[in-house]
Amino acid sequence: MARNVFYSFHYVPDNWRAAQVRNMGVLEGNRPASDNDWEQVKKGGESAIRNWIDSQLRGRSCTVVLIGSGTAGRKWINYEIKKSWEDGKGVLGIYIHNLLDRGGYQSTKGRNPFSDYTIGGVNMSSIVKAYDPPFTSSQYVYGHIKNNFADWVEEAIEIRAKY
Repeated sequence: MARNVFYSFHYVPDNWRAAQVRNMGVLEGNRPASDNDWEQVKKGGESAIRNWIDSQLRGRSCTVVLIGSGTAGRKWINYEIKKSWEDGKGVLGIYIHNLLDRGGYQSTKGRNPFSDYTIGGVNMSSIVKAYDPPFTSSQYVYGHIKNNFADWVEEAIEIRAKY
């Protein structure tokens, strides 16, 4: 079955890292908003942002949260996680701090964004998986994500079907 994913990430520090994952071509994902498009959406206020996110989530089978140093706790990422789960989509996280940014730098590992939620009295971080590639080399991290991405998405969809 063809899977379409929604990518959730903190734009300013992580867009370069996120683009690496999105451009792997493993699964089809949402079209990224250009800087100009996103500025137009933001000008419409919170309602416009929510509507844009909702439209991007439509037709997706899974939300992939690309976890950087400052991803956890961000308002719109929280909204995307909550909305995805409520809509019955698979949800998973992938730590991207060891991928290089545009300047050739890695960042620090961020907090698990799923630890802020409970599902039926259980912390979401013990249900939803957040994968941390076991390498420090950006090249190896990239390869690990690319080789496992499709399986991780399938597993997230299976996990969500149980709840």
